[in-house]
Amino acid sequence: MTEFRDFEALRAAVGTVLGPGEWLEIDQRRIDLFAEATGDHQWIHVDSGRAADGPYGATIAHGFLTLALLAPISQQLMSVRSARMAINYGLNKVRFISPVRVGSRVRGTVRLTAVTDVPGGVQAERTVTITVEGADKPACVAEHLVRYLA
Repeated sequence: MTEFRDFEALRAAVGTVLGPGEWLEIDQRRIDLFAEATGDHQWIHVDSGRAADGPYGATIAHGFLTLALLAPISQQLMSVRSARMAINYGLNKVRFISPVRVGSRVRGTVRLTAVTDVPGGVQAERTVTITVEGADKPACVAEHLVRYLA
């Protein structure tokens, strides 16, 4: 975990890559809970029998489940001590490059690409890359915007 003491320290770290973080296993329970929360019950995610005969040989995590991991991955890797709160502001570009098969482990890195002033704080642009253990290509690469407010 890298802790930035204030917004100036965060600005000074632009270009820094943090991580990789700890491995996180993606089990069927997590996939099923995400399906319940979102209403996305597509067979490739929740029907292990049918998915075994599908293109990936097993169920895979929803792309948006993988995307939702940006928050815990980022929180594991960095914090800004002087911020009263951090809020998701949005995403510039997201790509789901390779599937996350059930039972696989993922982890991420965060590259701090920009820090700009916003009313009440700063906005950090971070490129988060989520990799799957043993895979040649990342599962997801996302430009994530977070506002740190004083």
